[in-house]
Amino acid sequence: MDLENFEALGLSADVLKALNEMGFEKPTEIQGQTIPTLLEKPQDFIGLAQTGTGKTAAFGLPLLELIEPRDRHPQALILAPTRELAQQIGKQLADFSRHMAKLNIVCVFGGASITGQMQEIRRGAQIVVATPGRLIDLSKRGAIKLNSLEYVILDEADEMLNMGFKDDLDYILAQAPDEKITWLFSATMPKEIRRMVKDYMVNPAEIKVNPDNIVNTNIEHKYAIIKASDKTEALRRMMDFDPNMYGVVFCRTKRDTQRVADELVASGYAAEPLHGDLSQAQRDAVMRRFRANNLQMLIATDVAARGIDVNNLTHVIHLALPDDWEYYTHRSGRTARAGKKGVSISLITKGDMRKVRLLENKLGISFEKAMIPAIAEIAKNRVSHWSEKLAKQEPNKMLDAEMMLIAEQSLEIFTREDIVAKFISAQLDRILKQNSLSDLNDNSKGNSRDSRDGRGDRGRDRDRGRGRDRERGERGERNSRGQEAGMHRYYINLGMMDNLNKGGLLRFICDNTGLEGNDIGRISLDQRHALFDVNEKGSTKMGQLNGQKYDGREIRVNRDDDGGRKTSDRGGSGNRRGGSFGGKKGKSRRY
Repeated sequence: MDLENFEALGLSADVLKALNEMGFEKPTEIQGQTIPTLLEKPQDFIGLAQTGTGKTAAFGLPLLELIEPRDRHPQALILAPTRELAQQIGKQLADFSRHMAKLNIVCVFGGASITGQMQEIRRGAQIVVATPGRLIDLSKRGAIKLNSLEYVILDEADEMLNMGFKDDLDYILAQAPDEKITWLFSATMPKEIRRMVKDYMVNPAEIKVNPDNIVNTNIEHKYAIIKASDKTEALRRMMDFDPNMYGVVFCRTKRDTQRVADELVASGYAAEPLHGDLSQAQRDAVMRRFRANNLQMLIATDVAARGIDVNNLTHVIHLALPDDWEYYTHRSGRTARAGKKGVSISLITKGDMRKVRLLENKLGISFEKAMIPAIAEIAKNRVSHWSEKLAKQEPNKMLDAEMMLIAEQSLEIFTREDIVAKFISAQLDRILKQNSLSDLNDNSKGNSRDSRDGRGDRGRDRDRGRGRDRERGERGERNSRGQEAGMHRYYINLGMMDNLNKGGLLRFICDNTGLEGNDIGRISLDQRHALFDVNEKGSTKMGQLNGQKYDGREIRVNRDDDGGRKTSDRGGSGNRRGGSFGGKKGKSRRY
């Protein structure tokens, strides 16, 4: 197949004209293979490709060619996991069809008026782009008849399953007619998707696009080792060091997203959060400001960021590494679009080195160690940037002789050096006000999975354990269950089966709650679970662990002071993955 141009793919002149106006020149691999296959004959289809490879055009262009514009009933349904992705798909289809006979493409999703969406469908919608939950609401209200659909397209199918839409997808596919054509696009093919293929599709054609080369080679991958409590300050320093930084910061939870954004805004930085607790109007307003470059940083969760398509992002920053390596690919792919360069930098603690090595192994990439810049470096860089900008500044047209006179009279007692020093000091005051003078890079020894001293974690964990036992002896006696006086006992559904020792569990708890090791008491580790003691301060933060993920499985923590927890209760779901740690060591360089 000729991948040099779209003309060879069998598309109509109207579509080709729109593609040319939009700047589409050469089909991506998924587009070049998929479009002719879908246009060739009616058939079920599976397309395996990562986010950012051009899947929307791969299914959207042939769909537009197959829709009958004179028939005003819903002929095609496109399902997407998030409202942002649904909106993005709808906009692209509208752009692709700008020169075709009038098509009505309607996007429906939660958080917006369902009455207005019902009215849009009634006016005649040939293509409906929807999130699963809102589509079912519309179907049950009789606003859309699923049994009349001719095409059903599942985009980001694995993500819809990860977000808990399994039952919704089963309902929708079961309601659609047996003779419908189903196209399924996904980054991966877990067994649950294979089950759906078996139940709802007939001899589907399948195309895989370069599954082993999924990381954009224009992205630099870096990590900086810091303490968990210093992550927000490290982010501030990076933004101060590079005023042209424009990117997305990924957090693990909605709470973390809001907290980090609030701290940045309070310090005078142009940042806003994007998470599921915002209304649709709020989310739209945030994205408008971000696309208009009125925000330097968007602070987001993985789910909220699905479907974000913003050009010219220079950085993706991981405040917490994802548990699933494929999520790292999705996150990093937000930068380095359209042949440009980008940086993906992870702010990690020493205990996260295991994940970094796993990512290197799984993705075939190499991480460089970066250093969070010192305040002196930021100051020099800021002055240099400010001076260059000032040199290019043209005098404002409103500036008149009277204004000049006022300024000259106020400053006439100062020398030129005094005035320059005052201007520079104004730049430095903001940096010094918001940041400490300490070195944020964690250069302490021990505790790192990347250590090659031959002892490994076990010896260090034993040493730390003995130290903690001495500390605990000073805190108080234990009851008949071994629980320390003045502390509360908690159950967590992690154990030795998760390849964790006591030190590893301690790090997981501290990294995800912000607690110190001294806040945690005795740890009792079993195959399938663990019990640990926490002081009064730490007890208030245990709720932060619920809903976190470890190797793709949801974590559950419960108070267990009465000893009533069953030890066989695992809970959660997800794949259990192992993996050795390898990859190349990168050079250490300043961020």
